[in-house]
Order: sequence, then structure tokens, then C-alpha cells
Amino acid sequence: MKFIIVGLGNFGASLAEKLTQQGNEVIGIDSSMAKVTALKEKISHTICLDATDEQTVSDLPLRNTDIVMICIGENQGTNVLATALFKNLEVKRLISRSINPLHEKILRAIGVDEIVRPEEETAERWSKKLCLRGVVDSFELNKNYSVVEVKTPAFLVGKTIKEIGFRKNYKIVILTIIKQSEVTSLLGKTTTVSNVQGIPQLETVIQAEDILVLYGSNKDLAKIAKITRE
Repeated sequence: MKFIIVGLGNFGASLAEKLTQQGNEVIGIDSSMAKVTALKEKISHTICLDATDEQTVSDLPLRNTDIVMICIGENQGTNVLATALFKNLEVKRLISRSINPLHEKILRAIGVDEIVRPEEETAERWSKKLCLRGVVDSFELNKNYSVVEVKTPAFLVGKTIKEIGFRKNYKIVILTIIKQSEVTSLLGKTTTVSNVQGIPQLETVIQAEDILVLYGSNKDLAKIAKITRE
């Protein structure tokens, strides 16, 4: 996939590096030449430019970019201006960083597709969400292995654990299955509750609404993601 990461502070730089390591093409943008220079050997491409300048931004390969992420965190005004500019240029998918609740409301009013909250979510988790289709959450054990929660891919629905052969066919271990159900309180409020099913048996049939908890190498998890996109 192809990404443009705007803002190479701690979060943006970490995310850009992780996405590059996972085999994606990443263009990292920042107005600070020092930040751009520090990352030029770590991500695919780095550019020093003002992300609020329409003429400069419009020259970027936006049509060929899958996702644009605005990771500017130190200046709320610049973040909003850059987000609005990329939105007006009709990029395929726009994600922007939220600094506080009011800022988040402004971003939603602009019409961004998703909101990033670095104080709550790590760059590692976002790299999994962006690269592994259907990822709900993830936990990186080390730089090579992770545990991820994924929505059930369509090609697995209706099959048993034995038929799928996670370990044999994909070199992945299924740790458990999470089923979600709606519960209504005495006051009539409906909430979604996650129920962990324990270690799945070979005869367990995978359902469409299941969330699968998988363990494996990042490389093998990425292969599963590729299959679901095809």
C-alpha cells in the first residue's frame, strides 16, 4: 500500500517507520528539515514542505496514494488546515490526529474518515490496523511476532478449525474466539459485550461475526491480510 504521513514527530515518525518495515511505500512530510533528514534512511521517501500550501500539496501523488494520515500534534491550527486541504483534494482515505475533544469535533465536521488518538493508541497498533485487513486490536510481543484480534475473513466463514488448518496452512495459531452480543440494561440502554470463548476445539465452526485472536509472525499475519484483500 502507499501512504503519505504528514507530521514526523514521535508518533508520525514511528508510524512511518513501521509501515515502511512492513513493505509499504511511505512518503513522510514535515516542515522541519531536521526531522526529514533524520528519517531519510528509515522510510521510503521524505519531503520537507508546508502541508498547508495548496500548490505544493497538490503536486504530491495523491491519486496513487491509498491513505493520507495527518499526524501533526504540536499545532492544532496547522493540523486543521492541512486536514481540510487534503480533504478538499479528495484523497482516497483521510485519517487525522486528534489533540483534544474539541479538536476531534472539528475534524469530524471536516469529514475525515478516522481519528487518531496517540495518547490512547500506539503507532504499532495503527500500523497493524492499516496493513492487516479487519484488525480490531493488536499486541506486539517483539519486532517479529504479534497477537492480533481480527474480524473473520469471508473465506473462513462456515469452516471448522480443523478444515482451516491455521498452523499447517498459514503458520498461525488461533488462541481463542471472541463473540459479541448486545445486552439491554434495566434502563433500556443497549451495549455490546465481548465474550471470550476459551481455546477453540477442532470441530468449532467459524461464524461471520466472530473475532479471531491470532498469534504468529508479522510476516505470516500479513499473508492472511493479503488473502482477504484478493
